[in-house]
Amino acid sequence: MSALRVALTRFSWKALPAAVRSSQRALAPAAAVNGAVWRRYGHGKPVESDEDFDARWLAYFQQPELDAWDLKKGVNELYGHDLVPEPKIVVAMLQAARRLNDIALAIRILEAIKSKAAGDKEIYSYVLSEIKPTLDELGIRTPEELGLA
Repeated sequence: MSALRVALTRFSWKALPAAVRSSQRALAPAAAVNGAVWRRYGHGKPVESDEDFDARWLAYFQQPELDAWDLKKGVNELYGHDLVPEPKIVVAMLQAARRLNDIALAIRILEAIKSKAAGDKEIYSYVLSEIKPTLDELGIRTPEELGLA
């Protein structure tokens, strides 16, 4: 057994909260003397409104110099957010994929929208109904039409 494993097995997790509490008590009088106020405000980034969020992503996907790597990076980053993108953002993503002739990514975008809807058919059908004219214009078929869903 390695020395690290022995050290970890001897470590008492029950002792950790007591150690944390004692260190907080030790800091509290110093904070009172110095007049410091302890607050947590998150990561320090300003809160972005929904309109600003949408405008930022529309501008990103509508860049004429957007290449395949940047498009995939943007789709991946947007997918990481806890939301279903607005249909106008989905339209901008699909148009960017079409500009780059990347039909596979266009289908993947539609699959990601379905995944982000988390099984709520009402949300997915709403987004599809809003982007249907763009799908027809660009010649993109849905995953259901392709037999992928």
